[in-house]
Amino acid sequence: MESETKSRTGSLIAEPKPSNEVADRSTGIAPWIVVALMAVALAWLAWEKWGPQDEGDIVATSMLAFERQNSLTVFSSRFDVVAESTSTPSIGPLDIDLLESRQAMIVPATVEYRLDLSGMDTSDFGWDENTQVLEVELPEITVSTPNLNEGQARFFTDGAWVSRDASASLSRSNSQIAERRAREFASNAEIMGLARSAAREAVRQNLAIPLEVAGFGDVDVRVRFADE
Repeated sequence: MESETKSRTGSLIAEPKPSNEVADRSTGIAPWIVVALMAVALAWLAWEKWGPQDEGDIVATSMLAFERQNSLTVFSSRFDVVAESTSTPSIGPLDIDLLESRQAMIVPATVEYRLDLSGMDTSDFGWDENTQVLEVELPEITVSTPNLNEGQARFFTDGAWVSRDASASLSRSNSQIAERRAREFASNAEIMGLARSAAREAVRQNLAIPLEVAGFGDVDVRVRFADE
């Protein structure tokens, strides 16, 4: 009986050990839960930043692409301008026609066509999520002041006698005439049509690539001007 009682007592003393093991296991699970929650939080933040965006964000992304450049040169035209001036010396109220001089100038001119993107806002964009079409309305193109490369100009002077003052006067007059004619040529319908076509394509490329990189996929960007 004694031996039997001892064995029962020994078994009773040994019973609390399994409960301690359970306690150890329960305290060891908590850090893994924290790690799992942190992983989920990081995954959510990554999805928010790099994952597909909600409707409307594509407009903000497009405007951000424009804000980084503000002004976009879309086209450049180089052409030759011909200008001609005459100078007739005078004595008092009388002109001396025999001493009339004439100068012609052929000068290269360069004109740039730019888009001012800084004033564009969300009303200039239209996004159709169903068709994946982004419509963009552009401001009017601005034409730069013609750059006359007078260092490469060719001059042709005609006259019995051309004084230094007359030559300088003819050159100034020809420069003014050349700039005016360059403006007129740069603004004609055919050249402006080429500039507009180049502007539409430049903006389409400047938006399509960043939008694709941002995760919006192959967006159909359609660009037009207000009067189109």
